[in-house]
Amino acid sequence: MPGDFYFYQNQNDNSLWHLLRIEDETKVKSNKKSHILFYKPYGVLSQFTQEAGYLSLADFGPFPKNTYAAGRLDADSEGLLLLTNDNVFKQRITDPKFGHERTYLVQVEGDPDENDIERLQNGVMIEGKRTKPAKVKLLSHDPSLPIRIVPIRFRKNIPTSWIEIKLREGRNRQVRKMTAAVSHPTLRLVRTAITFLTIHGLKPGMHREMTLEEIEKLRDLLQSS
Repeated sequence: MPGDFYFYQNQNDNSLWHLLRIEDETKVKSNKKSHILFYKPYGVLSQFTQEAGYLSLADFGPFPKNTYAAGRLDADSEGLLLLTNDNVFKQRITDPKFGHERTYLVQVEGDPDENDIERLQNGVMIEGKRTKPAKVKLLSHDPSLPIRIVPIRFRKNIPTSWIEIKLREGRNRQVRKMTAAVSHPTLRLVRTAITFLTIHGLKPGMHREMTLEEIEKLRDLLQSS
């Protein structure tokens, strides 16, 4: 309502959030910056533009005007995607030089041994360039995840395993290429976290606005990077 207090972002100031009394409700809506956590389902493009044979972000929501994905997941990957109409936030969270940690649960063919895990941790060669050190561990049990609409490829007599990978770089289809490099092709890939933000409480296709506390915490993290 006009006369109430609202938070808004000033992109020309080092301080992310300010408190402002707005008399014009239209101005409030135009100033509002949205920061959204979206659980991208399998088979969905990380964009609003439609392409034949795929769902896109436009099939979900509704989302505020001029909202775009800050980063991406391939159509055959699932999990956390950040959506925003805040260009400063988007640039900071996606710029490779800041190296924000991303966590993935990865189902692979076969049973990776200690040597495979160590190779993934230390870096493997992908297209002539070694990947940066990563945090990798073999999970002792299957994670609790929603059933995928399209089942994974099943090969009789070939077991599958789950590993957790935490990266600070984001090369094209990197996780899949890393597991292939140690002879354990990826069957399913779910991004569960970006820094401290997680998919907890969300189901595929669901989204929520980040809380003010989360925005403040992420602001501090981005500014300190």
